[in-house]
Amino acid sequence: MKVLHFFKTYWPDSFGGVERTIHAIAQSTARRGIETEVLSLSRTPQESSRRIDGHMARKARLDFELASTGFSREVFRQFGALAGKADLIHYHFPWPFMDIVHFHARHGKPSVVTYHSDIVKQRLIVPFYRPLMMRFLKHVDTVVATSPDYLRSSPVLKAFEAKAKVIPIGIDEGAYPAPSEADHAWCWSAIAEPFVLFVGVLRYYKGLDVLIQAAGQVRCKVVIAGSGPIEGQLRLQAERLRCDNVIFLGEVEEPRKMVLLHNCLGFVFPSNQRSEAYGLSLVEAAMCGRPMISCDLGTGTSYVNEAGKTGLVVPPSDPARLAEAINRFVDSPDDVAKWGRAARDRYARLFTADRMGMAYAELYHHLDGRRH
Repeated sequence: MKVLHFFKTYWPDSFGGVERTIHAIAQSTARRGIETEVLSLSRTPQESSRRIDGHMARKARLDFELASTGFSREVFRQFGALAGKADLIHYHFPWPFMDIVHFHARHGKPSVVTYHSDIVKQRLIVPFYRPLMMRFLKHVDTVVATSPDYLRSSPVLKAFEAKAKVIPIGIDEGAYPAPSEADHAWCWSAIAEPFVLFVGVLRYYKGLDVLIQAAGQVRCKVVIAGSGPIEGQLRLQAERLRCDNVIFLGEVEEPRKMVLLHNCLGFVFPSNQRSEAYGLSLVEAAMCGRPMISCDLGTGTSYVNEAGKTGLVVPPSDPARLAEAINRFVDSPDDVAKWGRAARDRYARLFTADRMGMAYAELYHHLDGRRH
C-alpha cells in the first residue's frame, strides 16, 4: 500500500516536531507493508529531494512564505502526479495552503489528516481561513488527534468528534544513540551538581522566561539545552537576575542529550501556551525513565505527563509553583524514583513508535478497504 504524506517542511530542510513525527510514522508503518513518500516545499528542491531511511522525500520549490505558510506554484503539478500513484493521502495540519492544493487536485483517494495543533500565533488570520479550514476537515475521511486531551479542548476538533480518532505520537527507542564513556565524563564535568533539565528549541511559548524567574528559588542547577530565536534574551534575563545556577549548553548532539536525560533529577517542560500541543521532549524523558514537570494547558502535555503519577503538573506562568515543584524533586528522592518508573511504564504502554505505526497502518487499511 502506498501512502503520500504532505506537509510544508520535511527532512533534510527542517527537523521540527511534525517532521520527526512523519519520519516515525514512515519508519513504523514500513514494518507493516506501507510504502511512504513525503512531499514538502524547499528553497533548494534539487538538493533536498532524496531517499531517507527507506522512504522518498520529494520537494517542490518554495516560492514565498506569508504568516508561516509556504506557497508554491510547482507543488500543484507534483502533488497531482504523486497523489495519482498513491493509495491514500496523509495530510498534516495546520498548513492553509495544503487545503487549497487538496481541493485543486480532486484526487478521489482516501485521506487522513493528523491534527497537530490549533492555529495559535496567527489567530488574526483564522476568521478569513476558517471557511476553507472547516470545508477541508469535513472533506477528509478521518481526523487524527494526537491526544484525548487535545481532542477535548480544541474548539475546532469538537466539530469533528464523530470522525476523529486518537493516535498518540510515539518514538522509537532504537533510533537513539547510546552515550559513550566520554559523554558521561562530559556531563559530570559540565554539571557537577544535581540538576533538572530542559531540552528543546528556545521559542516564545516554551515558558523558559518563567523557568529562569523560578531558578532563583530552586536548590539545584537548571540546565537548558538547545538553541532558538529567544536564546539571546533568555541569557540576558539570567544574567540580569544573577541566576548563577542556570546553565545554557546551547545545541547538544544526540548522545549528549541522552546522557543529560539519564542523569538529571527530572525533566522540566514549562511551556505556557497552546502552541505546545504535545511535547515530544516529554516522551523522550518518559522513555528514559525520568519524572517530569509540565504545565496544565489542556493539551497533550498533561496526557504524556500524568499529574501525580509520572511527575507534577503546575499552572502555566507561575514561577513560585514551578520552583516549588522543582524543589520537591530535590527533596523527595523516593517520589522521584516512583514517578520515573511510572513514566517509563507509560512510555512502553502508550508512546512507542511501533504502537503508533500499528494504529496508523490499521487506519490506512480500514479506509482503503472501504474504497474497494
